[in-house]
Amino acid sequence: MKNIVVTGGSGKAGRAVCRHLVDEGYEVLNIDMQPSSDPVCPFYRVDLNDRGQVMDALQWTGGKDHPFRKFATPDAVVHLAAVPAPDLLPEDVTFRNNMMSTYNVFDAALRTGIKRIVWASSETTLGLPFSPQNPPAYAPVDEDHPMRPESAYSLSKDLGEEMARQMQRWNPGTTFIGLRLSNVMEPADYERFASWQDTPRFREWNLWGYIDARDCAQSVRKALHVDFVGADHFIIANADTVMERPSADLMREVFPDVPMRGAVEGRQTLLSIEKARRVLGYEPQYNWGAP
Repeated sequence: MKNIVVTGGSGKAGRAVCRHLVDEGYEVLNIDMQPSSDPVCPFYRVDLNDRGQVMDALQWTGGKDHPFRKFATPDAVVHLAAVPAPDLLPEDVTFRNNMMSTYNVFDAALRTGIKRIVWASSETTLGLPFSPQNPPAYAPVDEDHPMRPESAYSLSKDLGEEMARQMQRWNPGTTFIGLRLSNVMEPADYERFASWQDTPRFREWNLWGYIDARDCAQSVRKALHVDFVGADHFIIANADTVMERPSADLMREVFPDVPMRGAVEGRQTLLSIEKARRVLGYEPQYNWGAP
């Protein structure tokens, strides 16, 4: 599992994933529409909404000395490319882009013999944005929480998970791992966290969660190697919240009627990562208090 194609490798999570995989000794190809600001690996410009271009990217043979020749048979695809959040583009544009690009990547990977796909689903599938009017069913939220997409973006991720399940069913022996990523943060973003401390409702929408881009990269690497065949999904967040206050206090103030499942200690995340810990061996290494 050494030759990895990363779609969206120029984005916020993608840059961290490409750098981490390269640092760990992988051969990585970034396919995206724009080059990365951190060009640690070869870049190939591909419109993922064009199925022919995606097939070309995954079947690349190159010349004898071409730097992409090693990707004639990728070992896995990490699919991160997407319109990355709601409200950035009109709803229909977001939905069409995310659905078609995901279908094209999944389909092309299977047709070229790639048996492992790790891809970015989203925490938003669980009902975000949460509010006192739209609270979670319980907390900490885990993978058993009802799927409640509230936007075209989250609906595209919800349907992407169903697409993964059905395509895996058509192709026994393959592995699809969807990572329900929390709000991706880089170290430079941590400067903003101080401004949130007096207004807990500013970040209530995702239960004060986040994921350090470097821990996102770790979760991708763990998903590439976990001994698993099938289709599954995992919440990926950091072990703490973006707040200095204890998580139980935040829930009592903002979501007093939401049932708590088990004890929540200190600033423990309210987006449960227990399944990712248990199955993937994921364990966050970074946090905003000590980046």
